[in-house]
Amino acid sequence: MDYFAQLINWLQPLTDLLGRLGIAEQQRQSYALGILFLLVTLLVLLLIVLLLRRPARPKAERPQDETISESTDEAPAAEEAVAEEAADGAVEEPSRPAAAGEPVAAETEEPEPVSLLQRMRQGLAKTQAGLVGRIDSLLSGRARVDDDLLEELEEVLITADLGMQTTRQLVDAVEERLGRSEAADPQLVRQVLKQEMISRLAAVDSPLDLEQARPMVIMVVGVNGVGKTTTIGKLARLWTSRGKKVVLGAGDTFRAAAAEQLAIWGERAGVDVIRHAEGADPGAVAFDAARAAVARKADILLLDTAGRLHTKANLMEELKKIRRILEREIPGAPHETLLVLDATTGQNALIQARLFKEAVEVNGLVLTKLDGTARGGIIVAIANDLGLPVRFVGIGEGADDLRPFDPEMFVRALFE
Repeated sequence: MDYFAQLINWLQPLTDLLGRLGIAEQQRQSYALGILFLLVTLLVLLLIVLLLRRPARPKAERPQDETISESTDEAPAAEEAVAEEAADGAVEEPSRPAAAGEPVAAETEEPEPVSLLQRMRQGLAKTQAGLVGRIDSLLSGRARVDDDLLEELEEVLITADLGMQTTRQLVDAVEERLGRSEAADPQLVRQVLKQEMISRLAAVDSPLDLEQARPMVIMVVGVNGVGKTTTIGKLARLWTSRGKKVVLGAGDTFRAAAAEQLAIWGERAGVDVIRHAEGADPGAVAFDAARAAVARKADILLLDTAGRLHTKANLMEELKKIRRILEREIPGAPHETLLVLDATTGQNALIQARLFKEAVEVNGLVLTKLDGTARGGIIVAIANDLGLPVRFVGIGEGADDLRPFDPEMFVRALFE
């Protein structure tokens, strides 16, 4: 009771405060006790929160001098162990960098760069197997050049897409130079074919002269899917790497995202791309591209065109219209009309080349996708039958896999 009486006395100031606040005298004591209980509860909760938020004490660190003393104690033991191993001859010398002139481990040697001829061989592997590989099989075990050999040779050349006209000329050349006799060595057939192919390709070969005009206007044509836009992008990259200023014209306004694709190639090559909205007049693109090339003092203008079938007369007429616009803005333009052909289409590529040449005065060819076909012999057929020079060949998907065409290297890659 004494403790309760003391508590009541301690709460007297609080009860007096409650009285001044208008609390009835009978309820003041109960209110005071309730407030006291509430305050005590809040205090306990506060202490609990503080204890929970208190960070854990870190583990006591070992004194520095103790660590030093331990390492000092271990040093003699380590020295003794090394001394014992040295006595037994078991200690190995630490590795050191190789001195100048010493051989370096094989895994650190960089692979040798692939030569252009080796890269061409790799790209023509399927054609080599389908053409030269079959010729070698045909000649294997033969004792002389006879009618049977020449007939089978003709079949091999035709099925390799050299075409009837070119095949007949090659077989006639073999027969004329070797004859039909037991004295003729069949293995010489291979050498004669190699020489004849080089001769026919070289007869129409002429390097593309980029200095004949400034800007040099090159119009790129072909059917859908042969790789015109990609070819233009690779040509832009090739010529800018040689110091030429190139402007691209996105004249294919019909194919969805064609202009966007060309813009990506332009960004990679660091060249300007003149483009209009999808569905715009290709003649207007040609006009603006020609004006831009002159104004920006470009060395080369590469104009893309919409893919079109060679059998569609109205689309072929549109190409003639574009040619007239270019010539009106830049005298003599287009100075080169490159026809892009897909080598995988074989004899159809020869038909396309013939019809495009008649319609839009094609004067140069680009053969793409040679690495993906065994029909690379079509190059010889087109050059021989139409007299058109092959300017570039695509032997891979890389940006540097579009190569200027070298007749001798092409035939060497097939036969060697």
